[in-house]
Amino acid sequence: MAVATERNDPGPAAAGVRRSGAPPVPTAPAPVPSGRGRLTGVAPYLLLLPALAVTAVLLGWPLVKNGMLSFQNLNMRQLIQHLTEWNGVDNYRTALTSEDFWRVTARSVVFTGANVVLIMVLGTLTGLLLARLGKAMRLLLSIGLVLAWAMPVIAATTVFQWLFAARFGVVNWVLDKLGRHAMADYNWTGSQFSTFFVITVLIVWQSIPFVAINLYAATTTIPGELYEAAALDGAGTWKSFTSVTFPFLKPFLLATTFLEVIWVFKAFPQVFAINEGGPDRLTETLPVYAFIEGVGNQHYGMGAAISLLTILVLLALTSYYLRIVLRQEEDEL
Repeated sequence: MAVATERNDPGPAAAGVRRSGAPPVPTAPAPVPSGRGRLTGVAPYLLLLPALAVTAVLLGWPLVKNGMLSFQNLNMRQLIQHLTEWNGVDNYRTALTSEDFWRVTARSVVFTGANVVLIMVLGTLTGLLLARLGKAMRLLLSIGLVLAWAMPVIAATTVFQWLFAARFGVVNWVLDKLGRHAMADYNWTGSQFSTFFVITVLIVWQSIPFVAINLYAATTTIPGELYEAAALDGAGTWKSFTSVTFPFLKPFLLATTFLEVIWVFKAFPQVFAINEGGPDRLTETLPVYAFIEGVGNQHYGMGAAISLLTILVLLALTSYYLRIVLRQEEDEL
């Protein structure tokens, strides 16, 4: 009886084989997505719509208007008479064939590079110092960094103007007390180099807190076991930094450098408020150059063209930097 039962049982292998001529086994229809499922797929895009609308209104529309303005000959006469004079690409041609534009562009690139290097080096050292300090000193230093970071740009620029004032500045007074009597009445905005020195100190001072605090936050994500393993292998302080700390911080450093390039390159209030691009327009960067040509000289179409060219130069710099970053990531993979 058992044998007969085994023979009559088709078994799992035979059950899955359909005999020829047998009707096909009906399959269940695919489930139709319900209205709730479709809404779930569209919900992220609906949530982005308000932010995209605000961005288009506050950033996109002014950029479009500025682009239209760059193709016009707009001076004070056209403003008073409400005239619109289209001149094609004459503004761009004039700017690109001007030696002043290329001189200011080169100056802006060098100025940005010097500031970003100082910001990243000093900010990284400050962030590593925060990681090594005790709780009380870390809290005190963090409060100082946050206060420096939170100070408005114009307020900070005014403070630095007072610090480096020729007659009553604190810096000249301290240098005079230290024996540098020739610096008692030194004019820090009287030459190109000294003016850029003051602007660089201001920008670096404002930027270090962002790098330092974020880098310290990144160091807290590094597992302590890695440092213990490195110490067991006989690694010193420098070896632990290069083999443990730096690989973890590298993505942060690359992203922060990218942000600092953008922030320093487009810095306008610090450069303009210190000496309005002087002396003799020798400290103008591209944003200041666009403002002076557009508003100062009342060539609004030319100023709009220079501002758009400034955006293109910044895009070229950032794209070159991103290409270097992507190439390094591909080499690591």
